[in-house]
Amino acid sequence: MLLRSLSRSLYPDGNTPVGRRLLKVDAGPLFGGTAEPDDIETGTIYVLRSQSSHPFVEEHRELTHKIGVTGGKVETRIAGAENDATYLLAGVDVIAEYKLHNIKCSRMENIFHRLFAAGHLDLTIPDRFGNPVRPREWFLVPLQVIDEAVQRIIDGSITAYTYDPATASLVAA
Repeated sequence: MLLRSLSRSLYPDGNTPVGRRLLKVDAGPLFGGTAEPDDIETGTIYVLRSQSSHPFVEEHRELTHKIGVTGGKVETRIAGAENDATYLLAGVDVIAEYKLHNIKCSRMENIFHRLFAAGHLDLTIPDRFGNPVRPREWFLVPLQVIDEAVQRIIDGSITAYTYDPATASLVAA
């Protein structure tokens, strides 16, 4: 009812407007490059490279990355990596970190995992007790493509792209 009342007051004779309507279609990017003073840091996206001696990982070390999100410190998250099958039972190197503000961490992680699903590392390793484990957060993706994905998320254009493992690049969807 209020909308109709406003519309009626903008066009009192039905044809000629007495006011102007201003509409802003662009709501801006998903998140910016710098934090605003009132932004709340909600977590960190991290990219890791394994120090594993597994033959496949050694051969493809420059492409093999773990993409994850933590609400705490990355150093705390990766402590004891050499004893955790999630980290391929080996130490890891932190390759990149991206701070998140005002965004639910798990949603951002899901965006990355869906985007790079075609490059998922299909590897089964035995854990400390000999049980087979298939780590889920490891991908065969070059670091520069991960950086490009972050930039496309920032500018809002990521929805127009998919990851092509054959060319190891983001391609128009």
